[in-house]
Amino acid sequence: MIFVIKIGSNVLSTEGGDFDISFISSIAEDIKTLQKEHIKFLIVSSGAVMAGKKILNIKGDSILSRQILASVGQSRLMSLYDNIFSNYNLTISQILITSDIFTNQNMFSNAQRTIEGLLDHNIIPIINENDAIATEELIFGDNDFLSVYVSYISKASKLVIFSTAGGLYTKDGKSLIREVSDFEEAFKEVNPSKSTFGSGGMLSKLQASMMASNIGIEVFITSKSQRLIDIYTDKAIGTKIPPKQNSKLKPKDIIKLAQYSKGIIYIDEGAKKALLNRKALLA
Repeated sequence: MIFVIKIGSNVLSTEGGDFDISFISSIAEDIKTLQKEHIKFLIVSSGAVMAGKKILNIKGDSILSRQILASVGQSRLMSLYDNIFSNYNLTISQILITSDIFTNQNMFSNAQRTIEGLLDHNIIPIINENDAIATEELIFGDNDFLSVYVSYISKASKLVIFSTAGGLYTKDGKSLIREVSDFEEAFKEVNPSKSTFGSGGMLSKLQASMMASNIGIEVFITSKSQRLIDIYTDKAIGTKIPPKQNSKLKPKDIIKLAQYSKGIIYIDEGAKKALLNRKALLA
């Protein structure tokens, strides 16, 4: 059995903005325990840009700024994981990728063989988007989606997404959605809130979960107060998204999911007002 764990920037940090050593230690401790149950783990972790901001005083959110911050911060992020996981005699590796790995069959196959080899040796890959070299055309935009692709390439059976919200909530923010069985209804009900530091949010997680479910991967969205062991034994609190049975998607279809269409449409002030007021443009 293979688990993919997705950890976002907000989850990785404390309220004071420091790295949450206690949370990362609990992940390492539970991984060590669950390895005895023959479970293998991969971690998709954000945090390079956040770590870079602790070192460099660079303003702005341009791609170049993020590339510089990520390049400096990624080593700090990996050092953090290595220091903590080594306390539990766990070996980690680093894999930095861009979305073109999923649109090129040779690159995809090479990455898959590498990951399989690491898992065979009980090594835990720490995976992040390669922000330092990614261009606008190659960025995933959100590690929620990266975690789905990693789940597919590693043949994982379960994707665990840790979030500050602790699961998917209804639009009023009061009710936790315990399980998603109808995605059409879920998109109507879910709160569309966005995270404060990262690029993801409720809708992003629901979209990523639907993608994972459609390729036969179970998703569990929860808070960092929940332990991996409890998630494994189905005792944790969060939102469960069961895998779709008998998925008809083929490998080439999965690769196509990474091929984004991008563009910009320019409109004048009149068209803007018409769209905002839901009026016909030719009225």
